[in-house]
Amino acid sequence: MSGPRHSRLIILGSGPAGYSAAVYAARANRKPLLITGLEQGGQLMTTTDVDNWPGDVHGLMGPVLMERMKEHALRFDTELVNDHIHTVDLQTRPYHLHGDAATYTCDALIIATGASAKYLGLESEQAFRGRGVSACATCDGFFFRGQRVAVIGGGNTAVEEALYLSNIASHVTLVHRRDGALPRLAVRGKIHGQGCIGVRDL
Repeated sequence: MSGPRHSRLIILGSGPAGYSAAVYAARANRKPLLITGLEQGGQLMTTTDVDNWPGDVHGLMGPVLMERMKEHALRFDTELVNDHIHTVDLQTRPYHLHGDAATYTCDALIIATGASAKYLGLESEQAFRGRGVSACATCDGFFFRGQRVAVIGGGNTAVEEALYLSNIASHVTLVHRRDGALPRLAVRGKIHGQGCIGVRDL
């Protein structure tokens, strides 16, 4: 069995942040190794219209944008590896990363693993994703101008999304999913100061 594979720089994640880091690192002659993770391309792979990407005046599809970002990173000789890192040891140098397919070491590590949207698990969510169901108010709020919308959640993120949408939608219903009080943002009066936001408890 061979030992771990060593790179000067490893980037974890193949979403916009991971590919951007790869472009800059490769152009600086750092010879980055980008490990894609389970969801190559990140959340934008499930996004339909991306209309807030500067320079694309006609918009584009999320998967198309991510393919372009990947090609951009590859153009500067970024090396891509399809693996999922499940354990990282940052206590010793070089850093040790253990993946499903291999073990790696590196002198520097950029963690760009992004976030995963939390859905309810309803069958209809899949059917209507990108056609009324969204996990990003900043990304998709524009498509709901003047409409009545609902935000489902119980943390600060749900409150922030509802506040953002209150400037776009005609009415926002925040469906509170957790036991106890709403997050601190709402307690400070941000939600209750917005006349077009209603709160419902599940």
